[in-house]
Amino acid sequence: MFEIKPARSKGQNFLINEKIYDDIVRAAGLLPSDTVLEVGPGLGFLTARLAKAAKKVIAVELDDKLAAYLQMAVDAQDLENVKIVGEDILRFNPTIYLDKDESYKVVANLPYNITSIFLRTFLSGVRPPSSLVLMLQKEVAQRIVAAPPDMSMLAVSVQYYAEPQIIREVKAGNFWPEPEVDSAIIRLTMREMDKTSRDDKIFFRIVRSGFSAKRKMLKNNLSHGLKIGATDVAAAIAAQGLDPKVRAEELSLENWRKLVAALSDFVV
Repeated sequence: MFEIKPARSKGQNFLINEKIYDDIVRAAGLLPSDTVLEVGPGLGFLTARLAKAAKKVIAVELDDKLAAYLQMAVDAQDLENVKIVGEDILRFNPTIYLDKDESYKVVANLPYNITSIFLRTFLSGVRPPSSLVLMLQKEVAQRIVAAPPDMSMLAVSVQYYAEPQIIREVKAGNFWPEPEVDSAIIRLTMREMDKTSRDDKIFFRIVRSGFSAKRKMLKNNLSHGLKIGATDVAAAIAAQGLDPKVRAEELSLENWRKLVAALSDFVV
């Protein structure tokens, strides 16, 4: 009746290994009192498992045909704690479906082409989740958990908001259709944030400047990008005990926090 076929245009690759579904649920550490936002529920195999482990599941599916199939499957299984929402997750407002002080956890098998914007939207939003368990392209997951000297703008951005951990790798053969790359399950545990939005803007403005030219030394990128005197930048770098010739990818999150604190008065 539904004639469901994975759509390449929507980045659809359905996970077909049941053991990995169980690994995802375990990684989410769900309690009977938890609310889960599931992104990209596909054929609903993970949805049913989440419904058994959590108090409530909000499953957001962009594909109208899949959303209709999911609703039928949920009704057939009497999963009364599952709400199917046919929306684009990048335009989705979780507050509509949550009580005032209700926290939630994200579990998602993301289309790989929306990974970056999804992370920006949910990590920095006004109502962020307490944790996220995501199926990502393996290379992207490895970039997120990177440490110096292999940091990137992505790694700093994610680690600023959350502590990342790769749970396991997932070979391409576990999906239908089989993608061209392997995947990984990654868990992001949100940090306690006491920053203001202005603090965030200053932090990321400085970090973006630091990564603006990959092969250049950090002091040159910061001086040029922020219009700060080279002497002031060099002094701030030296005060952190860093090599004068250090590059952006060699700084840890803590290095960046201290450097931003030293330079923030120069940034208007």
